[in-house]
Amino acid sequence: MNKLKILVVEYITGGGFNKDDLPGHLANEGLLMLEALVNCLQSINGIELTGMLDSRLVDRLSIKLHNCTIVKPQQTFEQEFTKLIQTCDAVWPIAPESNGVLQTLCEIVESSGKLLLNSSASAVTLSGNKWLTFKCLQQHSINCVETNLLDNFEYSSGEWIIKPIDGVGCENSFLIGDRQAFDEVAANLHKLDFIIQPHLKGEKTSLSCLFKQGQGWLICANRQHFKIIDRQYHLTGITVNYSADISHYLDLVEEVAKAIPELWGYAGIDLIETEDKILVLEINPRLTTSFVGIKQACGINCAESVLSLVQGNPCLQSQSRNNTPVQISIE
Repeated sequence: MNKLKILVVEYITGGGFNKDDLPGHLANEGLLMLEALVNCLQSINGIELTGMLDSRLVDRLSIKLHNCTIVKPQQTFEQEFTKLIQTCDAVWPIAPESNGVLQTLCEIVESSGKLLLNSSASAVTLSGNKWLTFKCLQQHSINCVETNLLDNFEYSSGEWIIKPIDGVGCENSFLIGDRQAFDEVAANLHKLDFIIQPHLKGEKTSLSCLFKQGQGWLICANRQHFKIIDRQYHLTGITVNYSADISHYLDLVEEVAKAIPELWGYAGIDLIETEDKILVLEINPRLTTSFVGIKQACGINCAESVLSLVQGNPCLQSQSRNNTPVQISIE
């Protein structure tokens, strides 16, 4: 029986920054996700993996990936990616939504005719854009954080967060506490590329989910830990599967699945939980850092569950007795 050949590419660690300095915190998260995904896939029979790795990270990879292209500064990432796709049956890209990177990778895979193990490019176009996501969720009466385009925002008192419209994590986000801070930050930004949201007090949580054709399955809920440095949030860690009782999130996952039926495979939903509401902050149409702890916390091989979506519905039964919180440190 022929093996399923899968190309696994995490953009930041896989050569996407081969001509630039590596963004340290994003490279750390990228390595964590890459290693977790490869470990999950290598435990499945009938899988043959191929990968890409930035030449500067060869000594930092803690796993064995036998068919791995080392990307050097003189090479072009997109050319290497496109060439490797032709040798595989399926492609699993992990990439930031910023600057259309994830969307472009998905488009390349789709045009090749190979199996894309991620949401479609059209789903990334929508959910990777915080303004379009807000409008979509609002249209479907899903509770979400009020969002405005920075370009037409009239400042009023209170705390606010300015974010890139397609940014990843806390990258280039700014906490604003007064008019002077607002004017200073806004003056240096291309306002059409940023959104602004009220800075709400509450628990910062996320949901790890699977999606397919308007259906959604909740894997676990996670608590995110941040610190604020120079008016910017910095993710320091995640408690994966922080609570055994996740029943109060199920309706929300189902609502998101129906609102964005193009979502497919693993995706994350970031939330703010105030005293009286659970509000959607954003949707990540790709693997998230929480993925790293799921197998240990829940006993579920998420990669195997995603592959099962190709033929039917996922099996999310624990493959062990594990059902415990797991702490992931980002720093």
